[in-house]
Amino acid sequence: MTALTTSPVSDYLRLVVTYQDGLAALGDDTRRQIFERLALRPYAVGELAAELPVSRPAVSQHLKVLKAARLVTCERDGSRRIYQLDPTGVGALRDYLDRFWTRSLAAFKAAAERNSDQQED
Repeated sequence: MTALTTSPVSDYLRLVVTYQDGLAALGDDTRRQIFERLALRPYAVGELAAELPVSRPAVSQHLKVLKAARLVTCERDGSRRIYQLDPTGVGALRDYLDRFWTRSLAAFKAAAERNSDQQED
């Protein structure tokens, strides 16, 4: 008989968790700066701390939040941890934001067409 394992609902609703936590995580200016640097290339914690006006422990805490939001991943390289963006999490956040952009463009198009129709009358 095989043992049943349980997983949190967030494992199955990854996209929902990602955009909600991702938006909250990026609400902090320092985390946005870290996120933007990681968009350029992978970084070790010490490298990030050297570029930011916060301590290394503070950078680690910010990375912990970004990792929990599934926006970054971490790999060990000897005694260092190398962080990079998580394409799956970033993609889910982008998909969420794209829905608003698409809706806004559709609303703009409809308004422009109504305005154009009114001017022709």
